[in-house]
Amino acid sequence: MPDTESNYDVREQTGNPDHASVDDVVDLVIHRAQNPRAEHEDGHFDTAVASLVTRYGTESVRTVIHRILVDDEPFRTATNGLEMRNVDGVRIGTAASWFLEELNAQDDG
Repeated sequence: MPDTESNYDVREQTGNPDHASVDDVVDLVIHRAQNPRAEHEDGHFDTAVASLVTRYGTESVRTVIHRILVDDEPFRTATNGLEMRNVDGVRIGTAASWFLEELNAQDDG
């Protein structure tokens, strides 16, 4: 039975196939890092994530996103063991949660 008090509406948390999976979120984060939206109101997330992917690599960013969205780790501690600044975990978690909302809204529309 899925946890009804999940922090994030990600498929791995809710069991709902209509919710985006963590892989969908990671794929969008990486896509936006490689193709930042210049004139979009949320384009600042894209450029922030682009610098973090460049600094830490895709696998570290993927690990942080999974820890936050699926394992319920706080943004600041999701970086443990990754040689990453805690504040960068906050940046990654913030962007990932926005992108998750965007993905789920697309599926609703």
